[in-house]
Amino acid sequence: MTNTAAVKETKAQRVERLKRAKNPWEGLEEIRSFARKGFDTIPPEWIGTYFRWWGVYTQGDGAGVTGGRNGEGKALPYFMLRIRIPNGQLRSQQLGTIADLTRRYAKGIADLTVRQNIQLHWVTIETLPELLEQLWKVDLNTTGACGDVTRNVTGCPVAGFDGDEICDASPLAIEASRMLAGNAEFYNLPRKFKISITGCRVWCPYPEINDVGLTATTRIVGGKPEVGFSLRVAGGLSAEPYLGARLNAFVRWAQVLPVIRGIAELFRDSDVLREHRERARMKFLFLRHGWTAETFLKELERRIGFHLDPAESEQPPADVYRDHIGIHPQRQPGFCYVGATVLGGRITADQMRAAADLSERFAGGELRTTNMQNLIVVNVPALNADALARELDAIGLRVDASVFGRGTIACSGTEFCKLAITETKTFSRWLVEELEERLPGFDQHLKLHVTGCPNSCGQHWIADIGIEGKKIKVQDRMVDAYYFCVGGALGLHQATARPVGYRCPATAVPEAIERLLRQYLAERGEGENLRQFFARHSDAELRQCLAGELVDAVARDVAAGLVPQGVEL
Repeated sequence: MTNTAAVKETKAQRVERLKRAKNPWEGLEEIRSFARKGFDTIPPEWIGTYFRWWGVYTQGDGAGVTGGRNGEGKALPYFMLRIRIPNGQLRSQQLGTIADLTRRYAKGIADLTVRQNIQLHWVTIETLPELLEQLWKVDLNTTGACGDVTRNVTGCPVAGFDGDEICDASPLAIEASRMLAGNAEFYNLPRKFKISITGCRVWCPYPEINDVGLTATTRIVGGKPEVGFSLRVAGGLSAEPYLGARLNAFVRWAQVLPVIRGIAELFRDSDVLREHRERARMKFLFLRHGWTAETFLKELERRIGFHLDPAESEQPPADVYRDHIGIHPQRQPGFCYVGATVLGGRITADQMRAAADLSERFAGGELRTTNMQNLIVVNVPALNADALARELDAIGLRVDASVFGRGTIACSGTEFCKLAITETKTFSRWLVEELEERLPGFDQHLKLHVTGCPNSCGQHWIADIGIEGKKIKVQDRMVDAYYFCVGGALGLHQATARPVGYRCPATAVPEAIERLLRQYLAERGEGENLRQFFARHSDAELRQCLAGELVDAVARDVAAGLVPQGVEL
């Protein structure tokens, strides 16, 4: 008999085999067993795969990808735990519970994410079951916050309160979450699946970068207005960004859930997307497999069993902030909502507890998380708004934040992420403080996004200034550095940010941005914003602004390692 060498199983084949073998949502008793027996008894398939379905994955050792292998850093015997918050809707009791759990089990710190989740760190296997049970008691859970499943369904955080919204679409977001999260029919998707549903006019939950992006629009039928939705599909960022394709479809209110289900089934059944983990998102149907908006719509209608009406005209938002920071009147007379900046998303247990208490003291105890990593208190009597803002400022959640503070996004970075190249949270705070000191009074809208690796969890592709983490050698020592991309935008002027070929040590980033923004202030035309300024300058000119001298372009040096499985985008 001839001996044949065993064919090595690819990563995609291994993950697909494990998913076929077990629905991780049926493994609660196994988790409880691990908690009794200890971390060392957890098998590799749970550590690397199944835990993600519970919003759980291992925490890095603080060095990020450095010191690891196969594109992933070393892990500690601790977990990250992500709490799913559909449409960002929280009650004060829920936030207070998260604060208490953060203090007891997560060393007192948490992060607000770009999908309206709250993320804890330092969780041990011994405490995990208790933590999950305490969340369930206040109607919160972690199911589907990570893994190859439907992630947290996002929506406008001020849905139902925004005086200018087309409709309150939050009930649809909540129902879509109930339909898919924890549903055994959809536990095994090729990769993560992201949905955004909004009735607001500024598209604040970024439908353009979701697998399913539904934005409210209206049409006239029989002389009467009807609210429905425009539909985009297959948006996503990571190392290969793709802004969602708009389908020629008007989705009526009653059709929204069947359409979402149909798209989820289409994605689930796309075997071609299961061949490579790095090319398993729905966007690769368009980027690699020749799909178009027309072919996608045809297949969707075949699955749902009915035709969708042709799309209506829509009004994508122009150059506007979508963060809801500050004091704003609600549609309910005499009430306001108050949006506070959580710099880089990092928040402490004490701040969460205080915010929960303040929401009860000054309002009705309702809060919202945002995809700009911030926090909003809604239903605030107008007479209480200023007092609430002062109290929030006093606990470090600034309502009157600078443009740098309110516009900065940061991913987890090397502090906790095994795939990160640079530290981001402390760096972002320092960067904001530096820019506030260097450019006091700068008043232009600015989205400044910090991501610790090429995978864009910090969404640098859609920022005015997006900086991507690298390492460079300085005096025989490898140090954190950042590569610059500029001019990202969504809405009417949508475009992915443009790499300009400039990279510098992290310590030099504030000075580089100061030079760039001072050049903008000196040269800008009447009414010219940053996007327009960047568009009329060449890469070489922008590199000169950043460096203070003419410099040659450098490559982005995209990491050759694995695309992360548990990160936001």
